[in-house]
Amino acid sequence: MKLQKSKYKKQKFSTFVQKISTMNTFDKLKLGDSYTDTRVVTEEMINTFAAVSGDSNPLHLDADFAATTPFKERIAHGALVSSFISKVLGCDFPGYGSVYVSQFSQFKRPVKIGDEISTTVEVKEKDERRGYVTFKTYCKNQLGKIVVDGEAVGIPPKQ
Repeated sequence: MKLQKSKYKKQKFSTFVQKISTMNTFDKLKLGDSYTDTRVVTEEMINTFAAVSGDSNPLHLDADFAATTPFKERIAHGALVSSFISKVLGCDFPGYGSVYVSQFSQFKRPVKIGDEISTTVEVKEKDERRGYVTFKTYCKNQLGKIVVDGEAVGIPPKQ
């Protein structure tokens, strides 16, 4: 039996090769370099995150319950929004091959279904001896308001 390769897998591999060829190694990263990724928070994201994490707080899942809170509607898990930072660090900037060492996050504002979140990662400091990079990290909503503010440490590929 001969297996056919799917077009989807070819596209994914092609994307992987493209990312590897343009990844940011420790030496290429400069203070102030940054990357921003934007995505819209969906109900499906919130439900999936709740299922994967086990966080079934009704504030995130039950519209009737959420209506009784100061937020008046369902909001996304803070950790879901913070995970957008992980996506940028691991897949985009510095990208594939990076190791995510730590993250400090402050949740400044609620994120609601339909909010457009722009996640920015910026090189703040480089530790030449250890090969570590400290990044300023933040997420802004469509109004330009910071919803998550913090700092991450990562180890980009050496070459």
